[in-house]
Amino acid sequence: MRLNHLLCALLCAVALPAQAQTSDEWASYDDVFERGASQANVWQWGWTGIYGASLAVNAYQSSEASDSDDRFDARVGVVKSALALGGMLMESQPHQAALVEYERLKARGELSGVQALGLELAQAERERRGFGARVGSLIVNGIAGGVIAADGRERDGAVNFATGMLVNELQIWTQPNQASSAINRFQPARVSLGPVSLEGEYALMVSPQQIGATWRY
Repeated sequence: MRLNHLLCALLCAVALPAQAQTSDEWASYDDVFERGASQANVWQWGWTGIYGASLAVNAYQSSEASDSDDRFDARVGVVKSALALGGMLMESQPHQAALVEYERLKARGELSGVQALGLELAQAERERRGFGARVGSLIVNGIAGGVIAADGRERDGAVNFATGMLVNELQIWTQPNQASSAINRFQPARVSLGPVSLEGEYALMVSPQQIGATWRY
């Protein structure tokens, strides 16, 4: 809550130049929201296809592999792939909904609403790269690796765990981050405190670890 108050106070204190509402400014917003939604769509279906293919391969190997250890590992892989595929189908990226809302706000010329929407989207991108995005993978891969290790193959269990976590990291870091990148760029601004005005540039710095503001002049 205090973070939202800080951001609102910052945005209220900073008076952007008049040209912020030009067609170039709207074109920049078009790029952020439209490219974000497009990349989110590619990301969603790309990873859905990867996990679907993994599920099919593991299902085949679970009964057809010549080695008993390979069949056992494939059965573990079936469970992991099915859970990952289910997660992709049940959870969508926020960018498509953000694009719909952006188009509504743009049609009404509500620039302040678009700026707030960009902050919300950047915050959502940040959260999807945070520790919470890794908890589920830690649990699933930890159990899978433990099951294989309990079968007498500790090294194979460790490899399975490490591989699963690596794939999850790739999934996390290939997500769209257009809003975060746009917000992190410095913008010209003027801060007015009574009769005193200060020209400079500001950026709202968003990262997986923190969100804050930076001013330079």
